[in-house]
Amino acid sequence: MAKHTIQELKMRQALPLEAKISMTKLRIREWVNEFGTDGVYVSFSGGKDSTVLLHLVREIYPDVPAVFVDTGLEYPEIREFVKTFDNVEWLKPKMNFKQVIQKYGYPFISKEVSECVSGARKYLSELITDGMIITDRQTDRQTDSTSTSINITNYADLVHTLVKRMRNREGGSNERLLMLLGAFPQQQTTMENIPDKSIFNQVKYKFLLEAPFEISNKCCNVMKKAPAHKYSKETGRVPILATMTEESRLRTQKWLQNGCNGFEMKSPVSTPMSFWTEQDVLKYIKDNNIRICSLYGEIIPDYSNTEEMEGQMDFADLGLINDNRKLKTTGCNRTGCMFCGYGCHLEKSPNRFERMKETHPKQYEYIMKPVEKGGLGYKEVIDWINEHGNMNIKY
Repeated sequence: MAKHTIQELKMRQALPLEAKISMTKLRIREWVNEFGTDGVYVSFSGGKDSTVLLHLVREIYPDVPAVFVDTGLEYPEIREFVKTFDNVEWLKPKMNFKQVIQKYGYPFISKEVSECVSGARKYLSELITDGMIITDRQTDRQTDSTSTSINITNYADLVHTLVKRMRNREGGSNERLLMLLGAFPQQQTTMENIPDKSIFNQVKYKFLLEAPFEISNKCCNVMKKAPAHKYSKETGRVPILATMTEESRLRTQKWLQNGCNGFEMKSPVSTPMSFWTEQDVLKYIKDNNIRICSLYGEIIPDYSNTEEMEGQMDFADLGLINDNRKLKTTGCNRTGCMFCGYGCHLEKSPNRFERMKETHPKQYEYIMKPVEKGGLGYKEVIDWINEHGNMNIKY
């Protein structure tokens, strides 16, 4: 049973920053009281969110270590920024990114969608291997009227068969895969009656099932989570993370289930900033004059949705009234893994790849170069997604 409700989350997100700071520090104290200062660590990526978290934690407990997972996917500026902090332990994954995508697949669209695609293709492969499904690619295999095989000549039939078999499969069904295919485990939902704008409608990504390359969500698990879990097992320390619920539905669901401090989780995790927003993070940085990575540039008022003109002084600039304007960064708005494709189809130009082409040309050339020439093959992947998914990911 969930500990919290969406209404509770919205109420906390609407609180003033001062109240959020107090609540977050209380959650941090509760976590440290449970595990001790020698039993916790701050997961530090070098991004603005984890920089704020490290500042909050070390205001109370200055000796708590930070842990940075050096995946090789970070911007060079991030790595140099992390080096400026004391008491930071550096971890490395067992596999590099090229090995991960060659073994598991590319991270595109979202974690949820790539997990669905990966699971569907694996399940389909099992069915074909077991002789349960015959596709048009297997014209040499024939069945008689008593066979359990099904002759599938188009993808619509394939989707129907997958949905039917997954609903009837022992041990339940893969709900995310059913969402991808346009059906739900508890009802006979069809593709036609799912609202186009529903957050559960992932049917538009079904085309990825036919991709000539693998799609997977394994990258983060292999390159970030595995080293962190290994560190926790070896040291006995449990993490404090800077993740926030507004970043994804998955993180919202986890907060609803566990709250900020997951004491009862199999692998305990604290997320004391769960109810913060990006605006809270930017305001905290500005109010406390915290140094952040140079990639972000400066934090300035966002005039894009107001009638104010940039460079024009108003009462807030003079300090005569409270300044409640939204903030933005003049540089990157995200500094996660450089090569991650999650969400790139939603970005306006210039997107992450277009910016990388200008700011980090060596890395750009490497990821776009064909695999047979020593690169990662991103150009071919993006071109295929654009063509078959009716998308316009620029690079």
